[in-house]
Amino acid sequence: MCDVTPASLPPILLVLGDEELLATRAVSEAVARARAVDPDVDVREYQAGSVAVGEIDEMLSPSLFGGRRVLVLRSGQDTRKDLSAALLAYAKNPDPDVQLVVLHLGGAKGKAFADGLRSAGATVVPAGKLKGHRERVAFVRDEIRRRGGKCAEDAAETLIAAVGNDLRELAAACSQLVADTDGRIDAETVSRYYRGRVEVTGFTVADATMVGDVPGALEALRWALHVGVDPVPIADALADGVRTVARVASAGRGSAYQLASSLGMPAWKIERAQRQGRGWTPEGLVAAMRAAAECNAAVKGGADDRAYALERAVFSVAAARQGGAR
Repeated sequence: MCDVTPASLPPILLVLGDEELLATRAVSEAVARARAVDPDVDVREYQAGSVAVGEIDEMLSPSLFGGRRVLVLRSGQDTRKDLSAALLAYAKNPDPDVQLVVLHLGGAKGKAFADGLRSAGATVVPAGKLKGHRERVAFVRDEIRRRGGKCAEDAAETLIAAVGNDLRELAAACSQLVADTDGRIDAETVSRYYRGRVEVTGFTVADATMVGDVPGALEALRWALHVGVDPVPIADALADGVRTVARVASAGRGSAYQLASSLGMPAWKIERAQRQGRGWTPEGLVAAMRAAAECNAAVKGGADDRAYALERAVFSVAAARQGGAR
């Protein structure tokens, strides 16, 4: 970032969209660019729905002591009318030493605020969810390219088939592939790398189990054990899957973004747990947690047949879900 100058930092950045990875990355890159100009930059974050106008005014007002500031306003779609009016007025004549970064989901809620920032000259960073398979293929190829590697189209297809559609998991996989290879990624490289990887098979077992797909869970489990995956991380993944669904279910209704702060989880994980939690009852989740705990004790306690303990846990958790189906 040696070419970053104060003039190259947009005074107002509007991160528009509901894909958390892209939104988080946009904020991280904005802060990194500001720190390249001023390592001591003052960075503060607020939730638009709960911050007072006075707090924002204080942060946006010229500082007696100088120095750059970055103000990150999350959930911009929840901005109240008084705050929206104050920010839109500020946007007409922003302080050059302050960078305002607004995250907005991009839907109908709060649209007038987002449109007002755009009209005032805000730099817009798209962060919407990818809409189809071709966009995800392009995302994978771009991820590997930005890390200095090259990825054939069929390799991107293979990686998506192995890892799934979640952008965070795909980004992590791309980073790992480039780090562990010479950077030239083809389909054979991906297939070889993910054959029996714990990060895929352990959570594949858990994900299938939590939605009641017993045949899929058993197939993934047996393949994982066949290629030498240790039973412990598989048991951990199953326990984590049950705990996560239980925590999200107990938090009540609300969007993933609303629950993310209170639960201390990323929104993508909450969304997945909400999908997996359909059909579960509190009683079923209690039974599933008991089964997962027994499995962990058996696997980590040196049971004679750890594979059997895992298979039994898959059946028990799936039965708890079926028994508690509404």
